[in-house]
Amino acid sequence: MTESNQEKTPLAIHLCAPRGFCAGVDRAIQIVELALEKYGSPVYVRHEIVHNKFVVDGLKAKGAVFVEELEEIPAGHTDRPVIFSAHGVPKSVPEDAQSRKMFYLDATCPLVSKVHKEAEIHFRRDREILLIGHAGHPEVIGTMGQLPDGTVSLIETEDDARAFTPKTDRPLAYITQTTLSVDDTAGIVAVLQDRFPQIVAPHKEDICYATTNRQEAVKHVAPKVDAMIVVGAPNSSNSQRLREVAERAGCRTAVLIQRASDIDWHDFEGITSLGLTAGASAPETLVEEIIAAFATGSTSTSRRCVLPKKRFPSTCRGSCAR
Repeated sequence: MTESNQEKTPLAIHLCAPRGFCAGVDRAIQIVELALEKYGSPVYVRHEIVHNKFVVDGLKAKGAVFVEELEEIPAGHTDRPVIFSAHGVPKSVPEDAQSRKMFYLDATCPLVSKVHKEAEIHFRRDREILLIGHAGHPEVIGTMGQLPDGTVSLIETEDDARAFTPKTDRPLAYITQTTLSVDDTAGIVAVLQDRFPQIVAPHKEDICYATTNRQEAVKHVAPKVDAMIVVGAPNSSNSQRLREVAERAGCRTAVLIQRASDIDWHDFEGITSLGLTAGASAPETLVEEIIAAFATGSTSTSRRCVLPKKRFPSTCRGSCAR
């Protein structure tokens, strides 16, 4: 039987909802765009405004200049706006900007700022503070940098929680990074609460609702599909957590890719269902790009997908021929 005569096998593409941009990311990007409109180019941004190369490159094309430290900004440009990323910064950064007489704008996500305020409240109430998060992530650096060095102890894993020894006899309190795995964090908190029953928890969950909702959507879709694509950058914490959640939910193939050109078609040979989501810093245009790739692209077995031209609902079915 020739390929053209073979029976068509449908490919179901399940779009997770919610997915993609959260309010904090959208707000941060708008701050850069509005600054460019008002003040012209260049506008400086300390660190990637959000962890997504497509977004960063788009802002660069409009005149944004990204730096890792304020000292990288030329001396003659200290009157140009400098924007702090959505991940938040240590207190030393705006202090440095002020000492350099720089004009700065703070694009820190309000939900990250909430964690900063919690840390300060615990400090004022003379509590020993634990931060659940990933070492080296900008948000963790920014949160720990709200207080004097050595004030906050970082807990990354359940093993860290079991090994932790309080430095003082003061009451304990914990806060968390906003983009963590809900399940991983629950395990760490359970260990801490078992060891320290009086430890003070956040008044309201620190893991942001966007992270939680996107993980719940993946948990719903992942067991039903042969493969899952998470659109996001490798340095995006919330995107990496989505991939991990998909794997743990039973999806045999779960991959993180930045855009359609990164698709390894061998990963998707023989599948009849595909889950698709995007991290909170990935724009919807990249999701649409991947859908288009499956509609027009092919694997090594020459499988092609033809999807409806109308806007895709939560689940869309295409006609796929081998």
